[in-house]
Amino acid sequence: MRRIERGAAGLREEAVAVLRDLTGNPEADFHAGQFEAIRALVADHERALVVQRTGWGKSAVYFIAALLQRRAGAGPALIVSPLLALMRDQVAAAERAGVRAVAINSANVTEWTQIEGLLADDAVDVLFVSPERLVNPRFRAEQLPRLLSVMGLLVIDEAHCISDWGHDFRPDYRRIRDLIAELPATVPVLATTATANERVVADVEEQMGAGGHEVFTLRGPLARTSLRLGTLDLKTTWRRVAWLTQHLDSLPGSGIIYCLTVSAAEDTAAALAKAGHRVLPYTGRTDAAERLVAEEALKANEVKALVATSALGMGFDKPDLGFVVHLGAPSSPVAYYQQVGRAGRATENADVLLLPGPEDRDIWHFFATNAMPTQARADAVIGALSASDKPLSVPALEARVDLKRGQLELLLKVLAVDGAVEYTSGGWVATGAEWTYDEERYERIAAARRAEQDAMLAYERGESCRMAFLTEQLDDPHSVPCGRCDVCAEAWYPSDVAVEQQESAQSMLDRVGVPLAPRALWPSGLDQLGVRSDGKPVKGKVPPGEQYLQGRAVARLTDLGWGGALRELFRSDADGRPLDAEVPPDLARAVVRVLKEWDWEERPAAVAWLPSRSRPRLVESLAAGIATAGRLQPLGPLGLAPGAGELTRSTNSAFRVRDVWDRFVVPPQMADALPGLGGPVLLVDDLADSRWTLTVAARLLRRAGASSVLPLVLASAG
Repeated sequence: MRRIERGAAGLREEAVAVLRDLTGNPEADFHAGQFEAIRALVADHERALVVQRTGWGKSAVYFIAALLQRRAGAGPALIVSPLLALMRDQVAAAERAGVRAVAINSANVTEWTQIEGLLADDAVDVLFVSPERLVNPRFRAEQLPRLLSVMGLLVIDEAHCISDWGHDFRPDYRRIRDLIAELPATVPVLATTATANERVVADVEEQMGAGGHEVFTLRGPLARTSLRLGTLDLKTTWRRVAWLTQHLDSLPGSGIIYCLTVSAAEDTAAALAKAGHRVLPYTGRTDAAERLVAEEALKANEVKALVATSALGMGFDKPDLGFVVHLGAPSSPVAYYQQVGRAGRATENADVLLLPGPEDRDIWHFFATNAMPTQARADAVIGALSASDKPLSVPALEARVDLKRGQLELLLKVLAVDGAVEYTSGGWVATGAEWTYDEERYERIAAARRAEQDAMLAYERGESCRMAFLTEQLDDPHSVPCGRCDVCAEAWYPSDVAVEQQESAQSMLDRVGVPLAPRALWPSGLDQLGVRSDGKPVKGKVPPGEQYLQGRAVARLTDLGWGGALRELFRSDADGRPLDAEVPPDLARAVVRVLKEWDWEERPAAVAWLPSRSRPRLVESLAAGIATAGRLQPLGPLGLAPGAGELTRSTNSAFRVRDVWDRFVVPPQMADALPGLGGPVLLVDDLADSRWTLTVAARLLRRAGASSVLPLVLASAG
């Protein structure tokens, strides 16, 4: 398409006309700053960073700029957007406004060929892609070069993801630096975010200015005048759930209840539903189709709330969302601001309440340490790829490095951004480029994360206006007291919790008995690690005659109910050594309840347990107590094979199986007793993480003559 040069004269009139077409409002006009951003992109072809509050209208800026660029003869706008929910909403909004918008992401693979045809016919105004597409070999080879040659506008939505310092850093986003560097100087670039402090702004500006370009930065006031903020510390988990049960219906409209973990969200949703509230869970475990149903139910006000993890985050758009409640605090005031910004976009009033929990800091620490790369992990991945004579898939690489799938995928993205590895059509390969662990950089990031956690605790204390505190964390020069929060004014929320509601919530959260499903397939790659059975490689299905039956854990470590007590039981001392003690009486009673409520087909006849080097008193007292309470034959512990030392903390499945495969033996007296027991063996341990230790131990017992095996543990990690 031929480009048409356009001067600045008349641009505002034309842009306002497009705005009115898009909104269907003949009186619509721009908010302060919107036209300035459009002019910088369309008239001056600048690189612009827009930091404006949620609901200001950042998407209107890039839709209008994209259409004006199209009218001037440019090709489609490429919008890098981080979440599928965001893409769905934006594509739908664009189509309603007559903008020809399409998306390429993992959720619409069947439509890719059709979309490629539309691009070839120049029948697309706006193309949304996920950042992951930018590292996809086919997209980079077949689509990206042509797009770069005609692109009318590049938009980086949620641009704080580019920055190491952003609260939601995503390695794939760092690829955008390379994309910007490849653009002709005449292609304007827009980056938008509502959550960037000065450090993030400086980092994003530096990346956008690659090649010596000036960056036009537009920062507006970030305070949300519609939000009424508050914090209510109810001390215990059941009081928080009871408060929600009692007062949820008094919150305005429909909203979101955020939880820090999947288990907490599922437990809270179940408790509220049991109390008669119309709620749905929304987590990383929720099926993709069910997520869509839940989103639409909330948008249509068919439910009072979604009980969600951060899986429901950037991009979910319900302008009249009436409230956001947090059951547990995010680790950063900036992340908190981003999540509460879902509420009150198109309403004069919306309520935001934080119900902090004593478990928050433990959860913050887990997520912070789990995401950081280390030199040892990076060396293992690069070494495995370098040693392979062919590209490796993630499952194949899992068999060579001791990392969980999520950790491995995140590390591969970091290494790919740094140029040490790359993804090809056949899998991952090492590039040969040297990679050095930047200890100083990661320590700075870790220190920044700790400072954010301290700031979140300061927010909870409420020593100053809550909205001003949040916007000051974003370095907003316009920050002033809001006059509405529970610090500026009196508490706007009730703090009472009825005894009946407390008892009901406590009873609900006191549930015990989490199922432990048997492992049906051995992890791939065991042959690479030398795991063999009867002289043959171990692979494929776990034979039914060697599996355990569905077992039980008292609770998950992340549960709202027993999770806190179990986390305390499994904590270590100041030197990192596990604390070991006999089973506490209240937990022993919970174990008895699990046994009473267990719907097994055949009652166990005996108890065996796994030998523990870290918590021997805990495991033995648990097994002995069960044997006495249930009048079961105590078989004693499985033996440790000669030379078995401390069990390393392997993290992925293949390495875990390798580590425990030859670790245990069935003692002679146990082997003699097993065939004649006349019932299942109850196999006892303290903690089930991957379930591979239980799987291997149950296999030994089955092969030694046990008719069946029922695992029982105090806690499940998942």
